Amino acid sequence: MRILHIVHQYPPDKIGGAELYTQAVSRALARRGHAVAVFYRRDAPGRGLSKRDEDGVQVYAAWDGAAGTARRFLLTFGNRFLHQAFRQVLEEFRPEIIHIQHLMGLPVSLADEVHRRSLLIIITLHDYWWICANAQLLTNYSGEICEGPRGYWNCARCALARTGLPTAMMAISPLLITAFSHRNRLLRQVVDTAHLLIAPTEFVRRWYISYGFPEEQTILLPHGLEYPAESPQRHRSSNEGIRFLYVGGLSWQKGVHTLVEAFAGVQGSAELWIAGDESVEPGYVTHLRTLAGPNVRFLGRLSREEVWKTLAQVDVVVVPSLWYETYSFLISEAFAAGLPVLASRLGALADRVRDSVDGLLLPPGDVPAWRAAIQRLIDEPDLLARLRANVRPPMTMEEHVAHLEALYAQIVDRNPASW
Repeated sequence: MRILHIVHQYPPDKIGGAELYTQAVSRALARRGHAVAVFYRRDAPGRGLSKRDEDGVQVYAAWDGAAGTARRFLLTFGNRFLHQAFRQVLEEFRPEIIHIQHLMGLPVSLADEVHRRSLLIIITLHDYWWICANAQLLTNYSGEICEGPRGYWNCARCALARTGLPTAMMAISPLLITAFSHRNRLLRQVVDTAHLLIAPTEFVRRWYISYGFPEEQTILLPHGLEYPAESPQRHRSSNEGIRFLYVGGLSWQKGVHTLVEAFAGVQGSAELWIAGDESVEPGYVTHLRTLAGPNVRFLGRLSREEVWKTLAQVDVVVVPSLWYETYSFLISEAFAAGLPVLASRLGALADRVRDSVDGLLLPPGDVPAWRAAIQRLIDEPDLLARLRANVRPPMTMEEHVAHLEALYAQIVDRNPASW
């Protein structure tokens, strides 16, 4: 099969969950003998279209200047150069399947071009962007979880807060409401042309169905995990105390401050290790360091190899998010390393962690509850051993791609390409 992935960003320019997933899936499909390409938008001066080969995957990068928050939003409505660059890629690569990983910062007209050629479209729902322009269902004005558009007034308020405009500018909200409403209508047209929608967790699947996405076409397929070529050997002795590890973004919605505050009152031998890029939100990191006691250690940003080595040195992984995570690759990495997880009882995290079986689910942002759970693991060593014994390894990337390959084959058989 000939498969073209569309994604908003791609390594090494940008590194995130959807980007790394797209890269891993593309390479795995290429190893299985398929012709695979990726199309994405770069942030770069000028205009251009480049092509490079990465492990048998043809990677096309198109750019038409840099794009901040406002321009990324506006690009949804159209960009002639990006559209023409994509058309050129279609003509050169001639795919059978278009797998849309993300369209943020890309014109919706790309999907129109695909539909005009009667090509097959699959969409993976990596986040909530198809309904929420913020993609995270977290308001910019209050930091609270949002259940989605309410007449688009809340979307307009979010947009003003994100751009730093004063609330007095709400006078322009009718224009913003029109823009957000039009955006969602355009995106829904793309969804309606898709042959299959893939959700990584049941929570995400249910959420999108509640917003009118077709239930029969919206299926559950958990992400696969790229295991290390060689698993690092575990070196822990019983007298070292318990080590808790957080790896990920250092921002308010990730709830890292909840952990740091909880650790301030913990009694006994335990450490909290925090790994993440401290340059993205330095003010928040400064706040964390102010809260941190001597039992909290900051590791900085880790490479993939360093993440696996660090997992071999800890006992528990913590995911204290305050927003609706859609999957959490950290949980997969923890389970692959045989480690139990403490996670917020929120969104997809509650789908992934089995409470009191392979981890503990806790109220998001509840410092006393998190402190009590951490203290319990310190005081009850048998509990930690029992949780570890129940950890199940997650699906590998190769297993995931085998499922994906079968789905591709099914829709290709039903809808032969028209090239």
